[in-house]
Amino acid sequence: MSPAIPILLALALGLIGWLAARSRAWAMRKAVRAEGGELHSLPNYHGWYVGLWAVVPALAFAAVWSSLSPNLVLQQVLSDPAAQGLPAFGIQRDAILAEAQALAGGGGATGFQKGSAALVEPFRAAMHTYAVIGLIVTLVLGFAGGAFAYLRLRPHFTARTRVERAVMVGLLAASLVAILTTFGILASLLFETARFFSVVSPVDFLFGTHWGPDPMSEPSSVSGDRYGAVPLFWGTIFIGAIIAMAVAIPLGLMSAIFLTQYATPLLRKWMKPLLEILAGVPTVVYGYFAALTVAPLVRDFGHMIGVASASSESALAAGLVMGIMIIPFVSSMADDSIAAVPQAMRDGSLAMGATKSETIKKVLIPAALPGIVAGVMLAVSRAIGETMIVVMAAGATARLTANPFESMTTVTFQIVAMLTGEGSFDHPATLSAFALGMVLFLVTLALNFIALRVVKHFREAYE
Repeated sequence: MSPAIPILLALALGLIGWLAARSRAWAMRKAVRAEGGELHSLPNYHGWYVGLWAVVPALAFAAVWSSLSPNLVLQQVLSDPAAQGLPAFGIQRDAILAEAQALAGGGGATGFQKGSAALVEPFRAAMHTYAVIGLIVTLVLGFAGGAFAYLRLRPHFTARTRVERAVMVGLLAASLVAILTTFGILASLLFETARFFSVVSPVDFLFGTHWGPDPMSEPSSVSGDRYGAVPLFWGTIFIGAIIAMAVAIPLGLMSAIFLTQYATPLLRKWMKPLLEILAGVPTVVYGYFAALTVAPLVRDFGHMIGVASASSESALAAGLVMGIMIIPFVSSMADDSIAAVPQAMRDGSLAMGATKSETIKKVLIPAALPGIVAGVMLAVSRAIGETMIVVMAAGATARLTANPFESMTTVTFQIVAMLTGEGSFDHPATLSAFALGMVLFLVTLALNFIALRVVKHFREAYE
């Protein structure tokens, strides 16, 4: 039986309850109006009240049951005499049970594991039993909840208040999801980072200049000298916060000034959406563009000017394409901030004899600075967290150099490399990815705090 069937039945009960309660509310409304009165709540609120009482308990049970029933099925199968010949532990036992369960669910006619065929029927019987139990309980809960709510309907029943309260609780729960997810991510990072620092010294990690972890080495022989992350930090800053921002800030700010101050309405109507399309291009497309087009051009340019070490995988190629990618973050925020400056400030500057360029430089940019700074900080956070462009264009070499024509790697690239390798999750090389992620999290958090402080400072200055 499909897991979607209890959900569909719960929704059907809710629809029936909504229709029945709404119909009863209309009948009550006619009777009350005949006596010169009025319902406390509209009929739709009565319908939603009964519908929620029918759907929510049934869906909650269906969700809980879908997580509990597989364990119950497994326990019933293991208690069957056909399961007595199973191995006591190990991968073979799990493989036999998984294959028998797949066959029982319709995943094939024959199995490869010896002994799985004997468990197909016990699995099928247990799955059917618990599916029927879940279906019956879902129907009973949905009907009981709907009936309870339906019997409470009266002319003066505060259905609207109760429905709005339920909606508020739902909105609160939805808003808490993001907060709890953030705390969950932070907790997992802290736990795994603590495990890593129990093996490798934080001083070696934060201040060491050599990065060369070996995921296949023995964990007991790990040396902290191989986990110096300074080259990774420098590569992230050099590519994402220096080269990329050297491209994005001037181009983004100048495009925003042109669109708000010089472009005609028709040109702005077409240019602004076209510019913002850059933000919707998948990063893998930017990566291919950087690797196949920009990187060879940068390498040839480096050779032309006499840089012998110019590589086809370079920090400059990745930074240039990354800067193009984040132009919309700077441009959109600056555009909106400049457009929001009161017209009276522009007119006052022009009336005092300032030229248009002087008005832009002395009045509009300072007044719009909070929004511009917020856009720049958002762009920096986006750039230092970018992965695909770095993977495809910058290389994997952890190098501490200021030469933009050489290959370089970043924190995000190494996180991907450490977590997608063949090493164990208990190995320090794998755990180092969590430490790098923790550093990246703290850096982006600090950037956000700086942006908020700068925005608040300049907002107070220009209000």
